[in-house]
Amino acid sequence: MLIRLAEIDWQPVSRVQLICWTTFYVLLLFYLGLNWGQLTLLDNVHLPIHEGGHLLFGWLGETLGLWGGTLLQLLVPALLAVSFAVRRELPGTTFCAFAFFHSLTGVATYMADALRLELPLVTVGGAGDEAEHDWVRIFSSLGVLPHAIQIGNFTRLMAWAGMVGTVAWFAWRSSRETAEV
Repeated sequence: MLIRLAEIDWQPVSRVQLICWTTFYVLLLFYLGLNWGQLTLLDNVHLPIHEGGHLLFGWLGETLGLWGGTLLQLLVPALLAVSFAVRRELPGTTFCAFAFFHSLTGVATYMADALRLELPLVTVGGAGDEAEHDWVRIFSSLGVLPHAIQIGNFTRLMAWAGMVGTVAWFAWRSSRETAEV
């Protein structure tokens, strides 16, 4: 199955696109590396989707409502990546896969904050002081709250491996497609 996926022909990417996109991702990774473990302005893109997930999945019960923020935050870029992959559009697939892993770095920061409680909480209903930290509730229910920082750090490492891997795959796949054109 994996061999078949590796053999799929993607729409060609020009050398200019390859250079521009690769430069963009390298600069973005550098910026994100300088802000390791911190939320950046880019995380504000994921925040409304996260909050919308609480509302959407909340219709299916309290537990899914709690998990729904993170679920939708990760599901949206993942499904967009799949839609571009089905059309064999390499830049779109890469961008959305990168967005998925970048979103996961925000989740990792939120996870690690379950013990620190330093991040400002945002809610759809404007509950303010009454707002509860998603990952305090999730980790408490799973009995792993004392390990929140380790889980967050592991999640961050997996997210970074995904971002770097996505860029490497794009560069490899694009150069392969460019060479054959």
